[in-house]
Amino acid sequence: MDLVPAPRTVEGPMRCGVLFDDDTTLWAAPGTETTERWLRATLGAALGLTLRPGPRDAPGGVRLCLDDTLEPEGYRLSVANRGVEIRGGGPAGVFWGAQTLRQLLGPEAFRRAPVRPGTRYGVAHLTVEDAPRFRWRGLMLDVARHFMPKDGVLRCLDLMAAHKLNVFHFHLTDDQGWRIEIRRHPRLTEVGSWRARTKIGHRASPLWEDKPHGGFYTQDDIREIVAYAAQRHITVVPEIDVPGHSQAAIAAYPELGNTDVVDTTALAVWDTWGVNPNVLAPTDHTLRFYEGVFEEVLELFPSEFVHVGGDECPKEQWRLSPAAQARIAELGLADEDQLQSWFVRHFDTWLATRGRRLIGWDEILEGGLADGAAVSSWRGYAGGIAAARAGHDVVMCPEQQVYFDHRQAAGADEPVPIGYVRTLEDVYRFDPVSTELTPAQARHVLGTQANLWTEAMEDHARVDYQAFPRLAAFAEVAWSDLPAPRERDFAGFERRMRAHYARLDALGVGYRPPGGPRPWQRRPGVLGRPLEGRPPNR
Repeated sequence: MDLVPAPRTVEGPMRCGVLFDDDTTLWAAPGTETTERWLRATLGAALGLTLRPGPRDAPGGVRLCLDDTLEPEGYRLSVANRGVEIRGGGPAGVFWGAQTLRQLLGPEAFRRAPVRPGTRYGVAHLTVEDAPRFRWRGLMLDVARHFMPKDGVLRCLDLMAAHKLNVFHFHLTDDQGWRIEIRRHPRLTEVGSWRARTKIGHRASPLWEDKPHGGFYTQDDIREIVAYAAQRHITVVPEIDVPGHSQAAIAAYPELGNTDVVDTTALAVWDTWGVNPNVLAPTDHTLRFYEGVFEEVLELFPSEFVHVGGDECPKEQWRLSPAAQARIAELGLADEDQLQSWFVRHFDTWLATRGRRLIGWDEILEGGLADGAAVSSWRGYAGGIAAARAGHDVVMCPEQQVYFDHRQAAGADEPVPIGYVRTLEDVYRFDPVSTELTPAQARHVLGTQANLWTEAMEDHARVDYQAFPRLAAFAEVAWSDLPAPRERDFAGFERRMRAHYARLDALGVGYRPPGGPRPWQRRPGVLGRPLEGRPPNR
């Protein structure tokens, strides 16, 4: 079977099968309505079928059922003489079963309108039993460095759903732009969502795009994105980055910065890349300001977790700031690392009293891990290992393995080559759980996430190229119960990918072909920053 990600077990297929045509009916049990609507709107539109309501026992029909003997996201897809039945341990399990049915119907099922009207599509008799390995199967999209319009975000959610990914980490703020409307602080988008120009390529590049870049999502845009994701059983986790990566906010509200060290009124939204020295001041005013921001964020995002960043916060301004040093003395802290920990702990407590959980990049380990916080382990495995050993939940997303802004091959034609080479096979052999963890510690690994940082991805075509086909391999790592990395059947995965490329073609995904970039996917003359050799695996 050419299914991606690979299911746990498949019995069959057999020669006989079930045909989908104008007579095919759809029956949905209570609790499966999201999948019912999705099948009619997406599969029905692609194949030109109405999938009209019918009785549960209609011959050749499709039935959606809940079955509490299955895992919450697990499903059993059965195709037999009586028709197609998808049983899920919960509503999400039914939906993931529908994604498998879509793949079985062929690439035409991934289009938006029928290309062969009147065709009867068949599925062979078989039974698929399946459930995910991890509860957190994530994709992070950075819309701060390059803004992605709302329609592009909705398309991204559709692509995630097609690969059974279920957490969308929405990186909404950074030095280069603030992308979410906050009504009590309107200058965050009036000023902070636009920059005057943009660096092209790596920060050492001499090239600039000398025109304004920006945009933001209104609160209704956010509500639409969250609802659209929920219909696909995807949770949206917002990220509001503090106390570093905050120059866009400081440009809008200069009093948020370290005004006793730098003239923050002279700061603009940053137009280049890298680690920025302009960080938030550790003042009561800053805390109250961001509490107001998070109050509006919580109204928009119902997710269990809220991401607060916490990464790459240079401490130099705090070392030079009399106000920051006075705060360190007042709190009895040892140093600036502990000051950052105090800042993060404040929002950990603030979120916890509102029934939410804080998650941050692994720098929140510095100065002491905030109580109850979870960690996005990005600098390698070490942060995740330390957090799991301390009893904290972890999402593994080490840059050396699953940062998809890194290049896919060593060839000179690779566009804007950043970082180490991470091939399709490298991603397929990634394992989120370190062998250094005991079974009890490993249970703190919630799952894994691929990250799309967009400094060198100016539009969805560049995002497509960097994400695919590697995101398909990552989805299998996150979903499937694979053997140890060296024992995985990459040749078999490549064979299944031949069928999957046809699905991606039907979806209009501009993936990197196995033989290298197409001429229009190259970026000759745009400087990257390639790193040679094998990445450190730590």
